[in-house]
Amino acid sequence: MRIPFIKMHGLGNDFIMLDAREADLPKLSEHSVAALANRHTGIGCDQLILLEPSETADFRMRIYNSDGGEVEACGNAARAVALLHGAPATVETDGGTISLSPSDAGARVDMGAPRFEWDAIPFDYAMDTAAMPVSWEMLDNPSAVNVGNPHVIFFVRDTEAVPLDRLGPLIEHDPLFPERINVNVADISSGAINLRVWERGAGLTKACGTGACATAVAAIRRGLLGDAAEGVVRCLYGEVLAG
Repeated sequence: MRIPFIKMHGLGNDFIMLDAREADLPKLSEHSVAALANRHTGIGCDQLILLEPSETADFRMRIYNSDGGEVEACGNAARAVALLHGAPATVETDGGTISLSPSDAGARVDMGAPRFEWDAIPFDYAMDTAAMPVSWEMLDNPSAVNVGNPHVIFFVRDTEAVPLDRLGPLIEHDPLFPERINVNVADISSGAINLRVWERGAGLTKACGTGACATAVAAIRRGLLGDAAEGVVRCLYGEVLAG
């Protein structure tokens, strides 16, 4: 069977886009998504995006990571969908309804309000999400934010000095996070944030939209950005707003 697809990316975070809003497509299984996402024997992507009809919004966006698992939100994919759709729209996701529109600079997305409750991340047990009393080797006292999907953020002196390829999966699968977690390491210099992300189910990616939003929100919450806060959000992630 031949199925049309579009390949897109946001800052190197790449997607296979399938449009089922007006045409039926075969049902996706975890195995078939992982096979399509394979960079050697498939098409290759960080996430596969499926657009479907919605009863509550203009359409629905479903998001699958490269391991085949379905997740709640993807900010960079939302930007790509805004350009693909070509007009303002409300979009149903498993992380909530978002709004998006193409703009002269590319795309504008409102990801909705961030959540900070421990059971909204979720954690396995109650704890402060602003400065968590936990550590993994050199990484300690992170913040946690849910911006449609869950993120833990570590503020460090030098993101490049962190062995995220080793610590990322360790933290992602820690029992503290029953639904796994996206892992961000960030440093702040001259009012800008340098960010690296280990995405659950995808691994190290070149960019992560929800990670950028979550990190900016966590930095604002900790008072690390001052008056530059709004500018940093846009610097990190184009025209995408953190909510």
